[in-house]
Amino acid sequence: MLHSLTIGKLAKKSDVSIDSIRFYERRGLLSEPLRTESNYRVYSEEAVAQLRFIKKAQTLGFSLDEIKEILNLQHNPAASKADIKAKTTEKLKSIREKIQALTKILKALEQLDEACDGHGPIEECPILAALAADDSHECHH
Repeated sequence: MLHSLTIGKLAKKSDVSIDSIRFYERRGLLSEPLRTESNYRVYSEEAVAQLRFIKKAQTLGFSLDEIKEILNLQHNPAASKADIKAKTTEKLKSIREKIQALTKILKALEQLDEACDGHGPIEECPILAALAADDSHECHH
């Protein structure tokens, strides 16, 4: 029988929790499994590959919605490599924007950290003073 994996075996083989497998099914990321006469889910080896694909895409920063879009493109005969490349390019742009935002946060925190020597009463803390300051009048770019 091609569909011989139980959900437990599938979870172990793909290193994904049973709850995650059920969640991915509900979200439409993983094909609905066949069921035995006693209503147990049974999966093929293809499900292992699908789960590994989902997990790898997640580690590359793709959201579940984005992964679903990619999977839909993968199974769409009218789709092309350009469609997948566009999704990847979009993700790269998003990650670069996040890196820029995190870099600004890092620099601001480093400045706060350098402003305080860690000694003295809390009332004189330059970090607390900076956090409490009303900077709403400043121009944000």
